[in-house]
Amino acid sequence: MATEFDGEVDVPETAIKIIDANVLGKLPQGTTGKSIVAHGASYWTRTARLLTSQADGSEKPYFLKVSIGQRGKEMMFGEYKSMVEINNAVPAFAPIPIAWGTYASNPDIHFFLCSFHEMSEELPDVQGLSARVAELHSKGKSPTGKYGFPCTTFQGNLPQDNRWTITWEEFYVNGMKRMLKLEEDCQGPSQELTELCVAMYEKVIPRLLRPLETGGRQIEPCLVHGDLWYGNASTDKATNQPLVFDACCFYAHNEYELGSWRPTRYKLGRPYVNAYHEHFPISAPVEDHDDRNALYSTRFNLHASAVYPGNIRFRNMIIDEMRRLVNKYPGGFEGWEQSQQQATGRSGSEHPPQVGSGVYGKNSRNF
Repeated sequence: MATEFDGEVDVPETAIKIIDANVLGKLPQGTTGKSIVAHGASYWTRTARLLTSQADGSEKPYFLKVSIGQRGKEMMFGEYKSMVEINNAVPAFAPIPIAWGTYASNPDIHFFLCSFHEMSEELPDVQGLSARVAELHSKGKSPTGKYGFPCTTFQGNLPQDNRWTITWEEFYVNGMKRMLKLEEDCQGPSQELTELCVAMYEKVIPRLLRPLETGGRQIEPCLVHGDLWYGNASTDKATNQPLVFDACCFYAHNEYELGSWRPTRYKLGRPYVNAYHEHFPISAPVEDHDDRNALYSTRFNLHASAVYPGNIRFRNMIIDEMRRLVNKYPGGFEGWEQSQQQATGRSGSEHPPQVGSGVYGKNSRNF
């Protein structure tokens, strides 16, 4: 069975064999196109190096990503907005977004244009990458004070649920439900997974996420890259500094970003997590850290299962991890709250606002 996407990219190859007038129109006045060649690799889009001649006669390369259809249009816009926010928070940590738009020559072809960088083939430096990610999380503040993002962003080619919410728990549940639906559309129904999800929504997720925002504890919505595995991080050869790309941002609990560092296939493992927490402390309750990380990692495994039809390896991993968490936390948040009362002689928490029925009401069974 395939463990990597081996399908054909929907975007016609001809899309990166022409220099479209609308692409040139986004560049400084006097810029002309010299050449365009395929560059890099992408499962869902076509990518190219666009070489231009500037008004002063100098040459300058740009990176062009091209997609197709309405979903492709939303993907390009979401990536552009994501890269804008990363650059606003931590300049030079990602390629500079220049523009997004639609081809003049074909209204069904859409593009994202950014600065071009020659990148290393090696994993980025542990300390360097971890420090910059922590900086992104520290400086990237939610404009609303809520969790979410102003537009849909796409993990790969799958749309994320970025609706604004007051609590992290509600946002995470919304995202899980979206990804579970996409996974089921890809792999077909699973009674075991369905039953486990009921317990995840009613017991595990409240147990692991609600304590972050109760009992006087607080977390702040942070800008996350959203899909930060080794394929989306590298080192800029010109500066020798870490660089991230292919972002699908939203404002989240900062530790969510580390969920993709847990699976060994993503190669950013425990050394990166440890280095990150030298700059951004573990959220309280600290003792829940590893299981929160396992919970967040489940979301990334759901994405993997949703893009590889017929490969049930990731679904089996999801079921195994969910079963472990369900067995470990049968009492849910209420059981944890009682244990806090017994330990301190008083209530260990106050319930957060019940915003929407997706987290706290009977509709939590629907996904």
